[in-house]
Amino acid sequence: MILPDATLGVLGGGQLGRMFTLAAHAMGYRVAVLDPDPHSPAGMLADQHIAADYRDHAALQMLGDECAAVTTEFENVPAESLDFLARHCPVRPGAEAVRIAQDRIAEKSFVRDHDLATAPFVAVYEAGDIEQGFSELEPPMLLKTARLGYDGKGQMEVNTLDEALAAFGQFGNPPCVLEERVELAAEVSVILARGLDGETAVYPVGENHHVGGILDTTLVPARIRQETADEAVDMAARLADGLGYCGVMAVEFFITAQGALLINEIAPRPHNSGHYTLDASLTSQFEQQVRCLCGLPPGDSLLLSPVVMVNLLGDLWADRAPRWERLFRQPQAKLHLYGKRHARPGRKMGHFNVLAPDLDQAIGIAERIRAEL
Repeated sequence: MILPDATLGVLGGGQLGRMFTLAAHAMGYRVAVLDPDPHSPAGMLADQHIAADYRDHAALQMLGDECAAVTTEFENVPAESLDFLARHCPVRPGAEAVRIAQDRIAEKSFVRDHDLATAPFVAVYEAGDIEQGFSELEPPMLLKTARLGYDGKGQMEVNTLDEALAAFGQFGNPPCVLEERVELAAEVSVILARGLDGETAVYPVGENHHVGGILDTTLVPARIRQETADEAVDMAARLADGLGYCGVMAVEFFITAQGALLINEIAPRPHNSGHYTLDASLTSQFEQQVRCLCGLPPGDSLLLSPVVMVNLLGDLWADRAPRWERLFRQPQAKLHLYGKRHARPGRKMGHFNVLAPDLDQAIGIAERIRAEL
């Protein structure tokens, strides 16, 4: 076990790294952040900020020498950098799990190879694969870049072969996934923490609502059948076991109009849909990340209250700061801002959680706050 007063490292200085840093400090650890942005949200709070590229071996060596163990706050850090760091200190989650999650082809193939369901898809490496896909799949479809797609980026709806070929060219002809667009009844996610010995703590299933491809709200507990929730938890745990995972992981699911449960994406890190755990759970997902990184057993994932999490995007700032006093008038609301210097449309600047005795009441309060902001 790595105990308090040790230094923990995190690759990435965004809001997830910032909340990891806050959790680690509360537990008595020091934190070193490696991020190229000199003004990164996590770097501003960390005990040490190494402002360097993620492929900079000298910087990685410095981080590995300084830290008792290292984690990552986003999946697009080069897996080779994690391999390099692992020669100097424990890295959790490991490079192979991150390598799979950062490539949609590898990710969906891994899910399918473990007898778990995804939307029907075809891997695309060249134009001929798109033609093959249109002989196997039914439109409408989505063409998604295999790498670097998030928050609705790197994907396009295509209904004809010509549209798909044009989208492939517009993306620059990178490896892609051609996927049937399924009719959705709901989108949900499971957040879990898995320790070194395989002990796993799973949070209640969250119900997610997106606007423009970006997560807008998460409702917990999800308004779905208990049998579906149990199946989602089981599928997520099977994935974590298959990966030999250590850390916090999120699994996003589609629930089809016919009630089928399909795995959409894996996130090898804390997840936006788990931000409610900061206020509504006995152990936050960020404390879990610290615990798993340090070889400690996962904390209790007990839900203390129904909760609604609402994302705050840069669009809200417009020509002035939001009227936070209106949020603070609601005693059941908890505001979390990420310390980002510039608000831009679509940029995640913060979130708020609303806790209430029942979910409908929490939804009502959250909607009022949003309207007043």
